Amino acid sequence: MPHSLLSIYPKNTDRFDEMLAEGGALRSSWQTFFDHLVAATPEQMRHRLDYVRRRIQENGVTYNVYADPKGTDRPWELDPLPLILSASEWHEVSSAVTQRARLLNAVLGDLYGEQTLLRDGTLPSALVYGHNGFLWPCHGVKPPGDTWLHLYAADLARSPDGRWWVIRDRTQSPSGAGYALENRIIVSRVFPEQFRDMGVQHLASFFRSVRDSLSHWAPHNGKSEREGGDAPLIVLLTPGPYNETYFEHSYLARYLGFPLVEGQDLTVRGECVYLKTLTGLCRVHAILRRLDDDFCDPLELRGDSALGIPGLLQVVRAGKVLVANALGSGLLESAALPGFLPGACEKLLGEPLAMPSVGTWWCGESAALEFTIQNIDRLVIKGTFPSQRMDPIFGNQLDGQQREDLIARLRARPLAYVAQELVNFSQAPVWDSTDDKHLLPRGVALRVYVAATPQGYMVMPGGLTRVSAAANARMISMQRGGSSKDTWVLTDEEVNAFTLLKNAIGVADLVRSGSNLSSRVVENLFWFGRYSERCEDVARILRVGLSRLVDTGTEAMPALLSTYDLCRSLKLLPGSDAEADGKGKRERADQEEVHRPELESQMLAAISDDEWQDGLAGNIRRLLWVGSQVREHFSLDNWHALNRLQHHLQVYSEFGREIGDALAFLDQILLSSSSLAGFAMDNMTRDDGWRFLFIGRRIERLIFLSSSISQFLRLESTRARGGIEWLLELTDSIITYRSRYMTQPELLPALDLIVFNEDNPHAVYFQLLDLKQYLNRLSTEHGDPDEDLLNQAMSRLRAFDLSSFEGQDFSQCRNCNPCFELAGLLDEIANAAASLSDRMALRYFAHIGEIGRQTLTA
Repeated sequence: MPHSLLSIYPKNTDRFDEMLAEGGALRSSWQTFFDHLVAATPEQMRHRLDYVRRRIQENGVTYNVYADPKGTDRPWELDPLPLILSASEWHEVSSAVTQRARLLNAVLGDLYGEQTLLRDGTLPSALVYGHNGFLWPCHGVKPPGDTWLHLYAADLARSPDGRWWVIRDRTQSPSGAGYALENRIIVSRVFPEQFRDMGVQHLASFFRSVRDSLSHWAPHNGKSEREGGDAPLIVLLTPGPYNETYFEHSYLARYLGFPLVEGQDLTVRGECVYLKTLTGLCRVHAILRRLDDDFCDPLELRGDSALGIPGLLQVVRAGKVLVANALGSGLLESAALPGFLPGACEKLLGEPLAMPSVGTWWCGESAALEFTIQNIDRLVIKGTFPSQRMDPIFGNQLDGQQREDLIARLRARPLAYVAQELVNFSQAPVWDSTDDKHLLPRGVALRVYVAATPQGYMVMPGGLTRVSAAANARMISMQRGGSSKDTWVLTDEEVNAFTLLKNAIGVADLVRSGSNLSSRVVENLFWFGRYSERCEDVARILRVGLSRLVDTGTEAMPALLSTYDLCRSLKLLPGSDAEADGKGKRERADQEEVHRPELESQMLAAISDDEWQDGLAGNIRRLLWVGSQVREHFSLDNWHALNRLQHHLQVYSEFGREIGDALAFLDQILLSSSSLAGFAMDNMTRDDGWRFLFIGRRIERLIFLSSSISQFLRLESTRARGGIEWLLELTDSIITYRSRYMTQPELLPALDLIVFNEDNPHAVYFQLLDLKQYLNRLSTEHGDPDEDLLNQAMSRLRAFDLSSFEGQDFSQCRNCNPCFELAGLLDEIANAAASLSDRMALRYFAHIGEIGRQTLTA
């Protein structure tokens, strides 16, 4: 096995090899792990690869790729083999990166303060003032504890002799720590014995330090939590689900216990930031942002931003909120800055820079420009500032004319360009997924994370190892098809087994209800309930129709025509909008023939037609959208059910052709819908979000049941044989009916079961009673939701005389007054439910009315 594992793996290259020393011998830190790989069978490794793929898919771990048609919710790429680093080597890396974090924090403090680095020429003024990331409104602002960088990341690479270089600094809102944590959880379960026996350091303590440090520095009524004050409210600010790392935002928010918010969830009142919640406005003390500097405040920074919080910078100036990282920290993300850090380190820290940056020459200096031109064949040319959006240009890949054109550009605008030494990334083994007998070499770079604490900077004992897409790639980028690895840092000491999920909680800390749910989150949960119920309702009625279609011959049977008419009257089929009024309703007084192909094509189109937004596919996409907005509130099982729903839709859209495919797809949708309802009932905490989710389900089911039964009673075609039976199927009550009545379905008992029965979860009255209970709870906790119309409808329904249907033969009934009377009442109930939904949106989500003016000034 060892020969096959390394049979195509290069033993000697011009790159540093993370696994093999000179001569092809294994490095000591890799010996134990490699011995396990040798002992593993191909079947075991295939099982492990399948496990990694399955966990990523089931956990919904995604990384969106801009400008890629398949980029939305693209699965995260993870190689199961970790990058392994010894304890002694990590000590050197940790010490050097800690120094760099201290240095960059001091540089920010100086540039937004006294600016001694500019006055004495340590940093060129053009490099600072020419940077869009230098925020003039932030000059003179001092963050709490003079800490600008609460979370810093350094991208590291090795030179061929094994020394580490810094190739990029991430100072604004460094990403990837959440992915590193997810990588650890997956890979530690792929190799549990090796992870335990090799003494791999855990990551949880690092994230605890991030959480505790933000809490420590958050301005909070003059008292910290340790001094007896209440726990400050810390939120994680995200640009939203379209961001490429949105999965990480929601993942970290859940892990750290922070509400995940968007800019629209926050508002400034006076000199404080508030979170919009159901109970009003709740004071926010700290914001861990994943939003770029200039988008954070449209009043003072970028006027066209729809993602930020108007007035945020004024609150920062007043010292009433902590923003991490501090606004303006993106200034340090310049490709030219590393060339000046050695001098800045001597100036500010009085010590030499411990870890060098990759060789960097800013062309804004004449000597550097001439050096760049003379050595352009062995350099990489980059834009000085991130706002230039310039892809790197490799000098050794240019032909003669391209080379001359580039030199002309450098001379014309030297301040805009930086030259850097070409980096040959070290290589590490990855498992060949196409052949389970080989290890392949790939270039790797390590992103190391540093967190500020009151005791100084702390380095995560691990990090995000990024892997090139090809063995000879000159760039490593997740946007360009790269993958990732877990990073194992070994220790000779006892492993710290702390986990953030098992914190010691005192009696005073006990929480019995959800708190600080933003109005946007609750609104999305409300619509998640509505769309999940709507998908189930649409799937059920289409299944009723298509199953009748299967039972017919060349001509449509009466029951099929009646289900078809009901679908059109409910505007569930393409083109039925034109028939919304009474004049456009389908009439069959002249006994026109409707052939099977017409029915089949329209019902199939209602399932998957992308242009028909009110069809099943359109509603599934809406469900997936609102689900993505609140994924941090769902259990993994719940999220797996959503992923399966999306998978079923993709497969059917691509391969579904026949009625049998459609019926199988509808069965899958109904099964997934039942799973979602079950997970919501059994797995979600009964907080406000859960209540609004179920209010949404009840309102949607009430509207559907009332509208469907009302139209059923009005349509002439439903009088045909078999109509009452499929109505019971539509309302999922046929089994209950048969268990109670040993006869063919009749109108009176059917209406009693699906309209008036308070024990049938698919009856109209059951929805009203259940809604009443939820609304009473809301009235107690958040004020009266104003359900007068619903109460009136309930009273009229209770007073309705069912005896008027005695003796009625529904198949012979024409112009039936009891039918029309009950249909009118059901229409009123449907309208009342829709009106209740609108009023709840204004009261609880838009904060219109008294509740919108309540403020909790904690």
